[in-house]
Amino acid sequence: MAGITTPLTFTVRRHAPELIVPAKPTPRELKPLSDIDDQEGLRLQSQEVLVYRGNPKTRNKNPASVIREALAKLLVFYYPFAGRLKEGPAGKLMVDCSGEGVLFIEAEADVTLDQFGDALRPPFPCIEELLYDVPGSDGILDSPLLLIQVTRLRCGGFIFAIRLNHVMSDATGLVQFLSGLGEVARGATSPSTLPVWQRELLCSNNGQPKTIFTRREYGQVVDTNGAIIPLDDMVHTSLFFTPTDISALRRLVPKHLRRCSTFQVLTACIWRCRTIALQPDPVEVMPIIWPVNARKTLNPPLTKGYYGNVLGFVAAISTTRDLCNKPFAYALELVMKVKSDVNIRSVSDLMSFKRPLHFTAIRAFAISDLTRVGLDEVDFGWGKPTYAGVPKGGISIVRGVTSFYIPYRNNKGESGIVMPIALPSGSMDRFVKEIDNLLAQGKIDEALVEHSLPALSKL
Repeated sequence: MAGITTPLTFTVRRHAPELIVPAKPTPRELKPLSDIDDQEGLRLQSQEVLVYRGNPKTRNKNPASVIREALAKLLVFYYPFAGRLKEGPAGKLMVDCSGEGVLFIEAEADVTLDQFGDALRPPFPCIEELLYDVPGSDGILDSPLLLIQVTRLRCGGFIFAIRLNHVMSDATGLVQFLSGLGEVARGATSPSTLPVWQRELLCSNNGQPKTIFTRREYGQVVDTNGAIIPLDDMVHTSLFFTPTDISALRRLVPKHLRRCSTFQVLTACIWRCRTIALQPDPVEVMPIIWPVNARKTLNPPLTKGYYGNVLGFVAAISTTRDLCNKPFAYALELVMKVKSDVNIRSVSDLMSFKRPLHFTAIRAFAISDLTRVGLDEVDFGWGKPTYAGVPKGGISIVRGVTSFYIPYRNNKGESGIVMPIALPSGSMDRFVKEIDNLLAQGKIDEALVEHSLPALSKL
């Protein structure tokens, strides 16, 4: 496990932002979102970054021009993305398919990929320069639903950064869109998976009013005493977990829990160590929440090509006292007991998601697993990305702090999982120390086993 320490600054020269509209006329219509899309906690902007090395085969091509042209062609199929969100009766969101377009920025940076070194992972340096927040563009309503910036680098590589209005798609839907963009950029006349709307299939139709979103709640982090923590006081870093690290954690698992997945053992570790680092009151409730992709649980299944949100949220809950004082296996068992077969069509579940959470933001902590969504497979003609994932952990789905599991290969060629995380100033050192202590315990057990092997071999 390793954190990030290498600072890097560089200059980005941006062209003027432009609106990319569909290459052909598209239907003008109102398309209501599903009740899953319309969850209060998804009314936010998500960010992803994909980094590509230069390719001799595309030396004479400008990636921004290639992607700009492909985007216009793809929007003919994904024309709702070129529209704007409106709010109907009782706060119901719908897309006005106006064809106004998505924001696109071409840019150049005076840096090479080699200069990034181990900084080529969250927290991404200069992300504000690589994904420029065009003034007035980040609203939920009446704003572009996508913002894309393609920044060319001195070495011939480029950085593709995208901001998505989360109510339109989850990670799976976004990857479907980006994969289609890559196919068109490489010469296809249409995406191999055609987009399907059908959001009405995930609507409850019970007429209950929805909680109206207030942006203010999602821009704050609150400590365990209820005081607002300025976002500038949040410390961002990332941790890299190798297969050796995961094996070390597994050695701390009792026999009856060894069927645990990598997600479960790592989540239990992060949950416990983060709670210890935050030092909340012993009686405080500290939940950990994660989204579940419910596509595989639906019967009948959704049509292939559906690109809306199909997320349900589940949680493991414990008091601080139990989480900190009981063995690591206690946290793991709580995580393993959580059922992942969310009934996404249940009206009661849908409505419960719209009720505000009763946890302060610092207690509400979410983990989102991006290791299998396929973002690292998106190819615009320059091959697969060197890095593909979020630029940093941050304020997100649950009015609290969200971290992500992202597939990653470091400069030494080791594959593993990188996890960006944000914590209040003063807590990060304690968090990293607790993680190191837990990994050290597992590695001590490994050393004991290895030391005993010669004796066992004589039996």
